[in-house]
Amino acid sequence: MAVYKYSDLTHTIIGCSMRVHNTLGNGFQEVIYQRALALELKKAGMTFQREQEMPIFYDNYEIGTRRVDFLIEKVVMVELKALVKLEEVHWAQAINYLEAFNLEIGLLINFGAKRLEFKRFISGSSSS
Repeated sequence: MAVYKYSDLTHTIIGCSMRVHNTLGNGFQEVIYQRALALELKKAGMTFQREQEMPIFYDNYEIGTRRVDFLIEKVVMVELKALVKLEEVHWAQAINYLEAFNLEIGLLINFGAKRLEFKRFISGSSSS
């Protein structure tokens, strides 16, 4: 297994997500998974902000804000989905958020498939 920056942290987040998916399965709205994941993250002793509003900059000007589903330990962005199938637009959104929020590491987690899907993003690239 390759070791990335914050790999222990992302491993714990993915483990919490797996517990949620194993318990609830697929078929619920995203907000249900978000609430359940918040409970699992608390049990794991992690600090996080849910629905964290963050500024978007363009050419050093703030041009708006977006909400990230979770900002964990102030270093890992987590974007949740509850879709049957992830598409490239969802990966692009996660990468854009990561870069716009000036963070190094992000996770895209999909609870909507029969098996939990996740993708780890590293600013400038991605890996699963």
